[in-house]
Order: sequence, then structure tokens, then C-alpha cells
Amino acid sequence: MSDDEQATNSGSAEARARGRDETGDEQADRQWTELLQELRVAQTGVQILFGFLLTLVFQPRFGQLSETDQDIYVATVVLGAATTGALIGPVSLHRLVTGRRIKPRAVALASRLTVVGLVLLLCTMTSALLLILRVALHNTVALWLVGAVVLWFVLCWFVLPAWARHTSRREP
Repeated sequence: MSDDEQATNSGSAEARARGRDETGDEQADRQWTELLQELRVAQTGVQILFGFLLTLVFQPRFGQLSETDQDIYVATVVLGAATTGALIGPVSLHRLVTGRRIKPRAVALASRLTVVGLVLLLCTMTSALLLILRVALHNTVALWLVGAVVLWFVLCWFVLPAWARHTSRREP
């Protein structure tokens, strides 16, 4: 048996032990499909938020915002643009490398880009919420509310998945 066949058989045995019997290419295809489904949710929300942010500067009341609030707005728009780029990036990556037989590598890169996009989304949501609550409340309660929401996002988006990964490693 050749080294390639042994590696394939070893990989198949490991896959069967994990409950999946798929080749590396099949695994990459599945992971890519799953990633696209996840991105569809995130992209839609980001595009709506970003579109809304782009219109705010043209509202009559925008000129009445304090310099600090205008700075927060600019930071939020830049973060929104960066988030949009990061979460649409995997689609461009896939399109530009299709047919080059590097799907497992492309999936890994797209996955990393998606995590960067989620971190940027957290920052965008934080700054947008800060701006809105500063304008609505005019007091320090806004900071406490933003802090609580950020903690909730971090818990839902990062801590819970990290905990699930950690506890799954201990299971036989």
C-alpha cells in the first residue's frame, strides 16, 4: 500500500471514529457550504446596518451632534465598511481560487476572515449602540448599557463557542 493510500485510509478511519466518513475534499465542500450559510446571516445584518449608517450624515439633525458624537459616527462607518469587507471577503476568495484545487486552504482562510468579520461586527455594533444611546439618553447610563450589551455579545459569540469546544475535547 502506498503512503498516499495509507494516509487516505488513516484519514478515513479517523473520520469514521468522529462519526463522519468523508474525504478531505468532501469535508472542505461541507465546511464551505456551512460557512456560506453562516455568512448569509451575518452579511445581511451588516449590509442593513451599514446602509442605515450611510444615511445618517444626510439627516438635518446630524449637524447638531457634538464633535464627540460625530467622531463616534465616523468610527462606526469605517468599522461598518471594514466589517462588510471582511464578511464579503470569503465570497471573493472562493470565486478567485475556484478550480485551483486549494479548497481546504481556502476554507481555512475564509473561516479566519469570518472570525475577523465577527470581531469587527462586535466593534461596529458597539460604536453604533454607543452613538445611539448617547444621543437618546444624554448621560452615563448609555455607557453602562453598551457595556452590558457588549458583554452579552462576547458571551454569545465567543465565550459559549469556546466553552463548547473546550468541553468537547474532554468527551471520549
